[in-house]
Amino acid sequence: MPPSPMRRRPPGHRRSGGNARAALAALGAAVLVAATAGAPPEAEAAPARTSVTLDWYDTTARTVAASGTPTQITNSRTWAIGWLAAARAVRTAPAGPDRRAFEEAALASALHDTLAALVPSQATELNTRLRATLDAVPDGPAEARGVAAGAREARAVLAARAGDGLDPASVNAPFTVPPAAPGVWQPTPPAYAPAAQYGNRLARPFLLAGAAQFRLPAPPALDSARYRADLREVRAYGAVDSAVRTPEQTGIATFWLGSSLTLYTEPLRVALARSPKPAADRAALVALFHVALVDTQIATSDSKYAHGRWRPVTAIRTGSVDPDPAWTPLHTTPAHPDYPSGHGTYAGAAEGVLSALAGPRTAPFTLTSPTAPGVTRTYTTWSRLSRENVDARVYSGIHTRTADEAGVALGKRVAAHTLRHSERLFGTL
Repeated sequence: MPPSPMRRRPPGHRRSGGNARAALAALGAAVLVAATAGAPPEAEAAPARTSVTLDWYDTTARTVAASGTPTQITNSRTWAIGWLAAARAVRTAPAGPDRRAFEEAALASALHDTLAALVPSQATELNTRLRATLDAVPDGPAEARGVAAGAREARAVLAARAGDGLDPASVNAPFTVPPAAPGVWQPTPPAYAPAAQYGNRLARPFLLAGAAQFRLPAPPALDSARYRADLREVRAYGAVDSAVRTPEQTGIATFWLGSSLTLYTEPLRVALARSPKPAADRAALVALFHVALVDTQIATSDSKYAHGRWRPVTAIRTGSVDPDPAWTPLHTTPAHPDYPSGHGTYAGAAEGVLSALAGPRTAPFTLTSPTAPGVTRTYTTWSRLSRENVDARVYSGIHTRTADEAGVALGKRVAAHTLRHSERLFGTL
């Protein structure tokens, strides 16, 4: 791990068991209250000093983007490890007037050390950010103990997650394509690329008992009314030259085309910035979000490759009912099976965590998308993001509606499991 710049290294202090237990109890209470309460009043302001948390949120986003890692789950892992270490460190803060100094130093130290270890190319920038944070924290024992706590938790989480199979090479482990048959996934045009993300299902989750814990039931049979309706819909609305898809529907498809990790970075930041919760719970929000998303992507891959359902483009071009060999989707089909939709599972998990920890509604916020330059969309609920993801993949011509809806349901189940077992994350992994 790259050394931190000019850090004060105090003697280690013992973790307070009472403080840790109280923090975990507070998180459980917060989850219960948020899950059963309506939206917070719009007049309720966030704490006056949230700059360190938001600054390191933005630093994490820049670091992950600069890493250039091509696999989404690997990037989610970086977020999860960094913010889990930060949340655990901040929770050890002692009571008293110096608590804020300890918390800010602990959060910055934990994130600096984890990010520098996982993205060493950004060590210089991370050193600069840490120095700026510590320069603004009052000197003294609280700051020094916070730095030590952050470093300790960073080492612990990094060690616990070593060799978890979420590196890019493991994530894209080779998959042997079965012989072509009705309903069976095959590489799709135009590139006919090898299957991607098969190795997700072989990785070690954070909280799931195993990749198959929430495996979905089989998709609708090819001769079922549901599947026939699904295919008719995507054939009509998802074609590149569709005569029925409206400009608004095309816009939704294009807006949500990009990486879910990128598209959900701003909604999570909105929830974080508006949270009135203590620093430990704000850090836990980010940690739980990304832990849930890592486990969701593992569960998604398990269901995808367990069922191996062909993509709409294969079904429409080669199926037995009125095949159209020239049919082309609006957007290029990703190189993995249809059921369930990964965008759907990501949206469902994100909605589950945000609704539980930040409330289901919020004041209006705007989003932009790298795949729709110049377009801004406004939202007041997390559930609308999920609904648009479902529609978007149909309008793109790359998923059936059943695959999208099943994905949202799967993501919500994984999110609920993460929140139910969150206490396991704040002890020994």
